[in-house]
Formats: sequence, C-alpha cells, structure tokens
Amino acid sequence: MQKYIKKSLFQTFLLTFALIMRKEERYEAVLSFFREHMPEVETELQYGSVFQLLVAVVLSAQCTDRRVNMVTPELFRHYPDAATMAQAEPDDLLVYMGSVSYPNAKAAHLVELSRMLTERFNGDVPSGMDDLLSLPGVGRKTANVMLAVAFGKATMAVDTHVYRVSHRLGLVSKRDNTPLKVEQELMKHIPSADVPRAHHWLLLHGRYVCTSQHPHCDKCQLSAICPKLLEGAKLR
Repeated sequence: MQKYIKKSLFQTFLLTFALIMRKEERYEAVLSFFREHMPEVETELQYGSVFQLLVAVVLSAQCTDRRVNMVTPELFRHYPDAATMAQAEPDDLLVYMGSVSYPNAKAAHLVELSRMLTERFNGDVPSGMDDLLSLPGVGRKTANVMLAVAFGKATMAVDTHVYRVSHRLGLVSKRDNTPLKVEQELMKHIPSADVPRAHHWLLLHGRYVCTSQHPHCDKCQLSAICPKLLEGAKLR
C-alpha cells in the first residue's frame, strides 16, 4: 500500500510538472531526448536519386512507406529518371504501382511531373519551394520533404504523424488546427540545425510509439512530460 502511495505521488508530481512546463522547456526536453536517442535519422523510403525520392514521396501520400518500398524497385527499374518516365503513359506505370493508394491519380501526376521536369528543368528536380509546388501532385508537405531530405534545407513537413504528435506532446496548441499552422509553430521553436531531423523524429515517434488509435504510452520514454490532460494535447 505504501509503495502504491509513493508511486501515485510520483505520478502526480510528473503530471503537475508536465502541465506547468513552459513551452521553451517542453521543446528543449523533447528535442534533447531525440538528439540523444536518434542522432542520425533519415527517411524510410528507398531511392537512388533525387528524382526517385520525389516519386517515392508522391506515392507515399496516404500510403505507408513499406508499401511504397514494395513497388518502387520494379518501377524504377523501368523508369529510373524523369526522361524515361516522361515517355510513359499513366497506364504503363499502373502495372507496377497498382497496389498503392489512389494509383490512377498518382500515375497521372508522375507522368505529368516527369514531362514538366524534362521540359522546364532539364530533367532535374528543382530546389525551390515555388518550383516544386508547380509540379503536378506536389503539395506543401511533399515540397518540404524534398527541400529537407534532398537539399538539406531547414523545412518542416507536417504529415498526419507530425501533426498528431505535435499536439499530443503539447508542442502546439489546439489553435494550431491546420498543417500549415503546426509547421509555422514548430519552425518558431525548433533550431534550424534540428529542423530536418525533427520531421523524422516526430514522424517515427508517431509511426511506432505514439500511434493514432492505440498509442504505446507504456513504452514511451517521453511519457513523463507528456501532458495527457493538457487542453489541446489530449490523446485523440
């Protein structure tokens, strides 16, 4: 009984501490954890060039990296670069990528963006946000991934995992209710040197620990500072 009381008091202390932490302290605690435990981190998508990374990221929209990695080896064997993919028709790509989500739309986008790359950018993937956003099938999240992973720029891509984990850990508030607002808030508080890795830190934490339906709180090493009862950061 005494042991239970001590444990309960300790848990109450941790919860109180989690609730009263200043935002700067919260960010530093979370970032310090990831710096120590995941100093080197990169995308789980498999690719052999900047163009192939772009294709993989487009395919990964509302689809798992695991599924994308299952289809890209054969797809890239037949269409390794923008020049060869630009010569294809969407139905040609569907033979290899029919098992990903929204295959018809993605196949059309890949052919269209490959043709635009060859016509406007000499087959190379551009390194500017506006140019990336001009490509069919490329939204802000995809562009940010490309800028960070391919070109080493300090940009924060906000997918469903990053969005969820940022709210649950209290890094953003309930007012930050769009991916763009979450991106802007994270960029205010995360040092530029950490930004490219921070996307992967939050994403992988959401993918394997702080999962959507059944988060593994018992295995989470950030549970001591997780503001589960903090308004706007509750599990959902």
